[in-house]
Amino acid sequence: MTDSCPSPASLAQPAAALPPRRGRRWLLWAALIGLLLVAQSLLLALTLSYETQRAQDQVDALALELVGRLQQLGSHQMQDVQALMWEEGAMNWQAEAARLMRASRPLLRLEWRDARRQVQRAVESPFGGPMFARLARTELQLETELACTAAVRQGSPQYSRSYFVPLGGGDGLEVIDLCLPRLQAGRTEGYLVATLGLHQWLEEASTPEQARRHEFSFVEGDGTRLARAGLVRGAGHFRAERVLDMPGLTLQLRVDSAAGSPKLIPNLMTSLVLGLSLALFGVVILLARDVRRRAAAERALAEALALRKAMENSLITGLRARDMDGRVSYVNPAFCQMVGFSAEEILTTGGEREQSAPPYWPPEFIEEYRRRHRERSARWQADTPAPGGQDPRQGFETVFMRRNGERFPVMIFEAPLLDAQGQQTGWMSAALDISEQRRIEELSRQQQERLQATARLATVGEMASLLSHELNQPLSAIASYAAASLNLLRLEATDPQTPDMVRQAVSRIAEQAERAGRVIKSVHDFVRRREQARESIAVERLFDAVLPLVRLQARKSGTRIEVALPPGLPALRCDRTMVEQVLLNLSRNGIQAMEAHTALGDRVLTLGASQQGRWVMITVQDRGPGIPEGVARQLFTPFFTTRSEGMGLGLSLCRTVIEQHGGAMDFENLGEEGARRGCVFRFTLPADTAG
Repeated sequence: MTDSCPSPASLAQPAAALPPRRGRRWLLWAALIGLLLVAQSLLLALTLSYETQRAQDQVDALALELVGRLQQLGSHQMQDVQALMWEEGAMNWQAEAARLMRASRPLLRLEWRDARRQVQRAVESPFGGPMFARLARTELQLETELACTAAVRQGSPQYSRSYFVPLGGGDGLEVIDLCLPRLQAGRTEGYLVATLGLHQWLEEASTPEQARRHEFSFVEGDGTRLARAGLVRGAGHFRAERVLDMPGLTLQLRVDSAAGSPKLIPNLMTSLVLGLSLALFGVVILLARDVRRRAAAERALAEALALRKAMENSLITGLRARDMDGRVSYVNPAFCQMVGFSAEEILTTGGEREQSAPPYWPPEFIEEYRRRHRERSARWQADTPAPGGQDPRQGFETVFMRRNGERFPVMIFEAPLLDAQGQQTGWMSAALDISEQRRIEELSRQQQERLQATARLATVGEMASLLSHELNQPLSAIASYAAASLNLLRLEATDPQTPDMVRQAVSRIAEQAERAGRVIKSVHDFVRRREQARESIAVERLFDAVLPLVRLQARKSGTRIEVALPPGLPALRCDRTMVEQVLLNLSRNGIQAMEAHTALGDRVLTLGASQQGRWVMITVQDRGPGIPEGVARQLFTPFFTTRSEGMGLGLSLCRTVIEQHGGAMDFENLGEEGARRGCVFRFTLPADTAG
């Protein structure tokens, strides 16, 4: 669809007054660009977040590694100090202590104390001045005493809590003491106390490369720094803290990276992300459209499935799906209610290759139903039409069985069940329980029979006077010919022609008697005929059966009967008695319509027939005044009549009979009301194609 050309007035409008369609288009483009910008911004943010997280992970890993090194270094120092504790002799002890302190920079002082914890010998680290120059050792040994007491109690070396040792020039060190008791036969002979500097311990555990990029420090729980190491100060952006747990000592290690937050430019990964975002710009648009369409299709499918489920549950028609082997794969609640079996009972039985059959199949029909299923499947797979040219989806009647064993008629409408590739996977059936319909049809048939019998009796009652008039003529003629015959017999001796005249009179008597018999037989057959079987009958025979009765009334009113039957009409397939009654009722109505409103010379009733394809149309035309509009609306309503002596059942029964044969009945006025040009009734009956 193309947009219409803008008018000059619209071209002069400001940008804010764009046409709605163009405004929506720009709005969509703006929304798309905005979404892409947001997506790229989020992608950059995620990239920066990733780099930030990676840097943080590196700091965390370094902190964990440094804790391991500190623990390993502390273990080695403890082993070296333990070896020194068993050195005998002051000179040897002094020499080994000096060697050990030169090998380990964190060791600042080694002391040998007696059993009363008095310092007997001490060695200072060669890498620094005296530790207790400003304050005596005796003033800074509270933590040491506690550690030694714990070591004796635990029977193993113990570290003291950290404490500050002031140095000259306003400087100082944060140190810890390692106390190792010397036990002999359960008795404490002395103590070896090693003083370690936290700053030196950190430097010993870290590498120069790590020290150039990070700051290492021991901190207290409130964040107070005890000691630090590293060539730079931490930026405070990437920081990790780990707990160093030693015997009797718990320290919190903090690793602070000197690197700040990641920079946007220059940054290789960020540049790659930006390039990739631009390269995938078009792909994102296509994917977004595809996702939108897929979501819409899924919503439509979900709604369709929900609607179908609701419709299936609300249907009173049973639905059943079967695979190619005849096994039932789906039934709706209406089908289960119809047969009285649950869905589980129906779905777990049946099939062409199984011995069991569906529980709703009567046992006497199982083989017949399986054969019918095989034939229908074979015809569909071979792409051959059903017998008689029937559509395979056309309904057929069968018999099912309820749980209590009751058989009931069912109308099945079946169609092939196809998958998405067009391959048949089974059959889908709609089942209608027609047992109630059959019962109503039987009641209706019985009621129609009673009404038809009543209508025939009423017709015969109305024709009683006509019969008396019609029979008077042949009876009077018989009486006259009989009297003449008797008179001729008296003249037999004198007149030689008398025998011939008597013979002629007797022949006339026989003719009139036969005429009276035909009249009586026509009425008798009409009243007594009751069989309902449909038979093939020629149109001429149908007309011949009712014409004697029609002519009875026609003679009384002076109506002329005309019959227009073209040659070659096919036979009818109908219930002869019922159709004869229809034809008789319409003929009598036409005669009665002309009695009061049509001149005697114009009273003509025309009976005709013609072929209309596979139907035969029969017409009854009169020359009466036609049917008024007010009467026409109720003409076929039961018990509606315009005659005081009528029952109002004639035309209603006529239409019912014709519709039961599959035909239709209507009428048409041949002129304006009051023009007295007549009315024609038409009805159609099926032709007997088998003949």
